[in-house]
Amino acid sequence: MHGGSPPPGGDRSPHNRSPHSRSPHSRSPHSLRRTTSAALTIWLVSLVALACGYNGGEAAQGLPGEPNATVQRVVDGDTIVVETGGVDERIRLIGIDTPESVKPGTEVECFGKEASEHTADLLPEGTEVVLERDVEARDRYDRLLAYVYRAADGLFVNLAIVEEGFGQPATYPPNVAHTEEFVRAGRTARDQDRGLWGSCGGDDLYG
Repeated sequence: MHGGSPPPGGDRSPHNRSPHSRSPHSRSPHSLRRTTSAALTIWLVSLVALACGYNGGEAAQGLPGEPNATVQRVVDGDTIVVETGGVDERIRLIGIDTPESVKPGTEVECFGKEASEHTADLLPEGTEVVLERDVEARDRYDRLLAYVYRAADGLFVNLAIVEEGFGQPATYPPNVAHTEEFVRAGRTARDQDRGLWGSCGGDDLYG
C-alpha cells in the first residue's frame, strides 16, 4: 500500500543502512589481531601439551595421589617389594598376570624371565611410586593388592606391562576398576604379536 507506514522494525533494505552500521561478519583490525593472538596462544599451549605428554600406560587423569611408596626390589613380572610407611610390603599388581619365573615347584614359564626383567627396568630400586587400592586390600598370600603408578612421569605400570606384551589381563572380582583398559591393551598386544604373544603363543583369550 503506497504512502503507508513502514512495516514494524522499519525498512531493513541494505541500501538504507546508516554509514556507521557494520556487517556482523566484519571485524576491526584490533578485533582481528586479538583473534589471531588467541588462536596462536591456543596452538602453542596444545603443542607444549603434546610435547610433555606421556604415551603408553600413563593414567590420562594423572597420578591418583601423592607418592606413598618406594620400590625396594622386583620379585617377578607382577610382584614387587616396596617400603611404605616405614614397612616393607610385597605388592601384587592388580588385574594382570605375567609368566611365572620364581614360584616354588613351578618351572620357569615362557617369557617369565623377560617379564621380570622388564618390570625391573620399569621400576628400578629407589623408584617412587603411587599405590592405588581397589576393593580388596590383600590376596590370600597376604600381599597388598595395588595399581602402581610411577611418580616421576605418571606411567601406569600395570597397564604398560600388558600393552607391551609382558603380561596378560587377569580379572579377579571385585577388583575390576581397570579391567576394560587391560582387556583392550591385551587384545592389541595379542593382535600385534608383542612380547609373549609373538614368542609363546598360547590360548586365545579374546575370542
